Amino acid sequence: MGRPNAGKSTLTNALVGTKVAITSSKPQTTRHAIRGIVHRPDAQLIIVDTPGLHRPRTLLGQRLNDVVMSTWSEVDVIGFCLPADQKIGPGDRFIAQQLSKVSKRTPVIGVVTKTDLVGPAQVAEQLVAAQELMDFAEFIPVSAVNGYQVGQLSDLLVTQLPEGPPLYPEGELTDEPEVTLVAELVREAALEGVRDELPHSIAVVVEEMAFREGRDDLIDVHAELYVERPSQKGIILGHKGERLKKVGTAARTQIEALLGAKVYLDLHVKVAKDWQRDPKQLRRLGF
Repeated sequence: MGRPNAGKSTLTNALVGTKVAITSSKPQTTRHAIRGIVHRPDAQLIIVDTPGLHRPRTLLGQRLNDVVMSTWSEVDVIGFCLPADQKIGPGDRFIAQQLSKVSKRTPVIGVVTKTDLVGPAQVAEQLVAAQELMDFAEFIPVSAVNGYQVGQLSDLLVTQLPEGPPLYPEGELTDEPEVTLVAELVREAALEGVRDELPHSIAVVVEEMAFREGRDDLIDVHAELYVERPSQKGIILGHKGERLKKVGTAARTQIEALLGAKVYLDLHVKVAKDWQRDPKQLRRLGF
């Protein structure tokens, strides 16, 4: 866990060894708790990637925070991600304050992420600053991009786990339904290159996903991209629909890799006015 854009999803994917969570340079990309499963000879780790904890400005933001808080009560160990390239700020201090309430029963490991972006001196500085935040059980600097100490983090997490049988069968890498993963891959493609106010306004729902009748090598996927205002619809579509075509091409490549089959991807953009603040629309969009 950590504040938005702390490198949580990239680290989750590095630990699992494959992509189970979408990533973006935009804050608050993750919108629900995503479970990635790490199979080791000595243990099974279920990594729960949570949304970034933040000061909410919408009902969606509050619900994302609720997801984070409820996850704390379900886990055996918490990794608090602190990016090496950003000074510790009020958001980190708020999280540390909240975590101090659970750290007596659940160990918290300080994970300094994105060490590939800075030199050793800055990493050391961040480790010292992190020690003043709260009482961590352990500290470790990592880089999900170049793999630095990702294996050691996995080892460290295993030492905190209780003994028990595996919770998932061998080979399973996530418990996310395929339809959810497909919707997320479309949203990831749509996030690429959009202006700052737009990422939070994009939601994706897969309306239909099935093999085309009479074929077992082609899957038809029909998805709706929702935005909050007509002007945002124009941004997503682009000039003569060119931007939406690029989104579809990028997403289709990822979806075909996920499903192991050719995909026909049909995308439409709709306006759901102020959906982030509307309980009824949030429910319809899966929040």
